[in-house]
Amino acid sequence: MNSLNSSPPPQPPESPYHLLLRAALLIPAWHYALGLCFICAALLYNILECHFFGEMITGFRGQPVTLTFDPSSQLYHRVVSKCKLLHGRYCSTPWLSSPHLQTAFVHYFGNPPFVDYTRQLFVASDGGTIALDWVGNSPCVVDLKSAIADDKSPIIIVIPGLGNAADSAYVKHLSFRMAKSSCRVVVSNHRGLGGAPVTSDRFYTAAWTDDIRAVIDHIHGKYPEAPLFAVGASVGANILVKYLGEDGSNVPLVGAAAICNPWDSLLCDRFLRRRLVQRLYSISLTASLKDYANLHADTLSRVSNWEGIKKARCAREFDDAATRILAKCKTVDAYYRQCSSANYVERVEVPLLCISSMDDPVCTSEAIPWDECRLNRNVILATTQHGGHLPFFEGSTATSIWWVKVVDEFLSTLISNPIKEQK
Repeated sequence: MNSLNSSPPPQPPESPYHLLLRAALLIPAWHYALGLCFICAALLYNILECHFFGEMITGFRGQPVTLTFDPSSQLYHRVVSKCKLLHGRYCSTPWLSSPHLQTAFVHYFGNPPFVDYTRQLFVASDGGTIALDWVGNSPCVVDLKSAIADDKSPIIIVIPGLGNAADSAYVKHLSFRMAKSSCRVVVSNHRGLGGAPVTSDRFYTAAWTDDIRAVIDHIHGKYPEAPLFAVGASVGANILVKYLGEDGSNVPLVGAAAICNPWDSLLCDRFLRRRLVQRLYSISLTASLKDYANLHADTLSRVSNWEGIKKARCAREFDDAATRILAKCKTVDAYYRQCSSANYVERVEVPLLCISSMDDPVCTSEAIPWDECRLNRNVILATTQHGGHLPFFEGSTATSIWWVKVVDEFLSTLISNPIKEQK
């Protein structure tokens, strides 16, 4: 009787993990898909170093430009103080609110204007050929056959970056803008680039300043009455600043601008090996360098380690197999130290505007020689929080490059207010 009335033995409590699993299974699958998409978007936003929401909070007003200079500088008081853009703000294109998106866009799309070039081949003393592309679609149309030596129209010499030439988007933006300002513009392509042949055993490197020196002397000799200016970008900026420091007061330039200068190649090399994103940039640079090497394999295979070039997987390995040999350096680090323009900026004796971005994904801001720029009264350093490596696109359509307008304003003001070098 007792057995009939007895209750079943109590069941052990269900595991809380089982309860959680059962609850989780009740959530629709599309909720999980939405959450996964949100997590991936957040990770991608972080990896791409986007700053869209930060810009949105400030009403897309951008950030102010930071200027570093000697307070007693005539260059600042007589020229830069009159440049409104350098005392304003830079705001990137909203849908390119990332240094990586900006940098990719300028190299693969760039929205370049049409630029009509007239080519002149300049032969250096060693027999090497340098292609000079003169901009023809400007008020000062260049006719190389009928040009007169006493023409006093300003001449802007553009020095492109690594693997770039006159057809690069940012070079066209700059050339087109300066040509509209009634300046004669010429792009000095590096040896073997822009379709020019390699006619000697000498190739260009970030340490090689003889070519730009020869080009500037050639143009100055041909147009002695014309004020000369030079604008270098990336590696071209490094070559320009190194040349300015090497020659000091003997430089026949009235002024210059250096955009996204790597400054210290040793620090930039370490930066490119630091994180995955930077390693991808290194791989991309190596692919570009290999394309250049393959174009001139007959010559380069004789004067460098060709097997090492073919096996190179990063920029450092390519430099070890080719560049440091061409520069006659025993090690890659020795080459990087030799070519770093940060070592020469103190000796610059012509008005120089330097523009760098703090989020440059190729040329780290750690390499910027802040104190050296501040101590030289001939140098003005302008830095922005954003901009990437060379693009600095602005506006909703990304058809305008901020630094191009800044350089135009700076050089135009300098032309109107020429100053002598300051010791």
